[in-house]
Amino acid sequence: MVVIRLSRGGAKKSPFYKVVAADKRSPRDGRFIEIIGTYNPVARGQEKELNLKLDRIKYWVSNGAQCSDTVARLVKNYEKTAAQTTETAEA
Repeated sequence: MVVIRLSRGGAKKSPFYKVVAADKRSPRDGRFIEIIGTYNPVARGQEKELNLKLDRIKYWVSNGAQCSDTVARLVKNYEKTAAQTTETAEA
């Protein structure tokens, strides 16, 4: 089964995550199928905290992939902020 989850990178006490589609049996930071986005919880200044490819996430979910709890929360928040930015851009 394919799962969409976070893969940790970055230095000690400075985490950086890739949002990946991976086989459920592979290790957290191991082999993956596709990189779908990035998450930087310690972003400062002009850095983006979250960057996702929503079309690829929808593709994987439509093909049976399941999001981890954390990724599901991040996607929900990302969609909400994306909708708000489009509303402000139209106004």
